[in-house]
Amino acid sequence: MALILSIETSTTVCSVALTEEGQDLGTLKIFDEQSHSTHLTLLISEVLEKSGRAMSDISAVAVSEGPGSYTGLRIGVSTAKGLCYTLGIPLIAIPTLEGMAYEAALLVKDKQALLVPMLDARRMEVYTATYSMSRELVKELRPLILDQDCFKETLITHKLFFFGNGSDKWKPQMLNEKKAHFIDDLTPSAWAVGQIAYKKFLAEEFANVAYFEPNYLKAYQATQPKKLL
Repeated sequence: MALILSIETSTTVCSVALTEEGQDLGTLKIFDEQSHSTHLTLLISEVLEKSGRAMSDISAVAVSEGPGSYTGLRIGVSTAKGLCYTLGIPLIAIPTLEGMAYEAALLVKDKQALLVPMLDARRMEVYTATYSMSRELVKELRPLILDQDCFKETLITHKLFFFGNGSDKWKPQMLNEKKAHFIDDLTPSAWAVGQIAYKKFLAEEFANVAYFEPNYLKAYQATQPKKLL
């Protein structure tokens, strides 16, 4: 039996899920990026306890690999790798945007539509990719500065569904575009990570626990604190 613990910490959401043979045994989610370091292990213990499973029962750990918050990804991946080392089990890495697309595909009825998850990357920039309804990658993962020409050609032929915290700043520019649609309040979830991870588990598509690093997409830049007057 494949019992997979999934972790999602790429944004302000801290989420864990437990799935067995692809069936959801429990999902917990809180919205506070500052709490990732203190609450993640507590959420893991809670989801195991509520499902009647022990840490030693876990077959693999799946983690959202990014892009997203540098700190959040570091905490999630470090925790996942630590569990894999301790338990001697495989690590499964799931692209954050693919996990979001998985959930969006359950909400969209048009099978010809394209899914465009967007994560906020400050100012008018987002991390984005474009997926088909079957989650095939149509446009590669990339940082994108939003302007009036973005997605212009694609919108001629397809309905596009935008979602994620980066789509909020794109929505005002699409008010008059009939083929642009928005899914509100869709946030990354460990549940979706677990659903995708189960297929990777069966195919033995595992990450190298020793060398795996999150996909930050851009180099982390520390900022200097402002001097007090």
